[in-house]
Amino acid sequence: MSVLTLGQIRIHAGSVSQEAALQEATDILVAAGAVTPAYLDAMRQREETVSTYMGNGLAIPHGTNEMKDTILASALSVVRYDGGVDWAGEQANFVIGIAGRGDEHLEILSQIAILFSDEDDVARLNAAATPEDLYALLSAVNEG
Repeated sequence: MSVLTLGQIRIHAGSVSQEAALQEATDILVAAGAVTPAYLDAMRQREETVSTYMGNGLAIPHGTNEMKDTILASALSVVRYDGGVDWAGEQANFVIGIAGRGDEHLEILSQIAILFSDEDDVARLNAAATPEDLYALLSAVNEG
């Protein structure tokens, strides 16, 4: 199962609003054929209920269970904002959009959580100079 491709990874030097980050995450997932554009509303609804900021500079926006029909396939979008994104008062540098069919998002979430719980791994992810370098560090998510 290939949930992440090189084309779904981006690095930006600056900062954007949380709304713009959600839009970009959705756009990448739409382009990957994983979700319909309505997934943006599903992610917004989730944030209104509970922030998806996880700590260590990571936010993992994903849709509500009620909007599962907007998900066509499991996939990830990975965007690093070097200027950070104000995520409900926390600074997110990585915004990883998750679309999971059925319960697949749980497996994907656990793999990302493990990666971002290790400070050395987080340092490597922040130091990666190119999307290719990031992909090499993140490609383990495809082995789930």
